[in-house]
Amino acid sequence: QVQLVESGGGLVQPGGSLRLSCAASGNIFSSDNMGWYRQAPGKQRDLVATISISITSGGSTNYADSVKGRFAISRDNAKNTVYLQMNSLKPEDTAVYYCNLLRRGINYWGQGTQVTVSS
Repeated sequence: QVQLVESGGGLVQPGGSLRLSCAASGNIFSSDNMGWYRQAPGKQRDLVATISISITSGGSTNYADSVKGRFAISRDNAKNTVYLQMNSLKPEDTAVYYCNLLRRGINYWGQGTQVTVSS
């Protein structure tokens, strides 16, 4: 059983930065992939960024076009933690951000953390 706990959300002004953290408990395997998704009110949940946690793959990453160059995903395998550094935030980045772990086609989700970008 995998449990994911997010932290780091909040209110920030446009152009500001936030760092989200996701701590995973339970058995984590090298074939797992982790990532962040977000869901704005009235919209579907969309991918933000993913990262493989396999050491042999070197932590390959994938980003949504809307966040490329502004967001950076990273991981600390020793702590089973994934981070999302968000810079140059825009009002359209406002959403609930969810941590995700994908294992053998099964998705595990955290409870979500609210990010609000507003002046």
